[in-house]
Amino acid sequence: MSRPKTHTGGKNLISQQLIELRRQNDYSQRYLAYLLQLAGYDMDKNVITRIETNKRYVTDLELKALSEIFHVSYDYLIDGKDGTEDAGAKD
Repeated sequence: MSRPKTHTGGKNLISQQLIELRRQNDYSQRYLAYLLQLAGYDMDKNVITRIETNKRYVTDLELKALSEIFHVSYDYLIDGKDGTEDAGAKD
C-alpha cells in the first residue's frame, strides 16, 4: 500500500508553516535543530530541510516538538490557523 500524500504530492502539511515560523523567529535550520535537541528531540538540520521541502513525513512526536518550540497549536502547524477562528461559528 502506498503512503498518503498531499494534493500537491508533498509528504507533509506543515512545510510552509514551518518555513514561515522559522523566518518570523529569525531561526536558521541549524539553530532550530539545536533548540529541538536541547528540548530532547532527535532532529537535525537535515530533518528540518527535508520537512520544509516536503520530502519527509512528520511524526506525531515531531509535530509536538515543533508546536512546543514555536508555542503554536497543532492546528496552526497543519492548517495555518490558530484553532480559535471558527470556535463558536457552528451553523
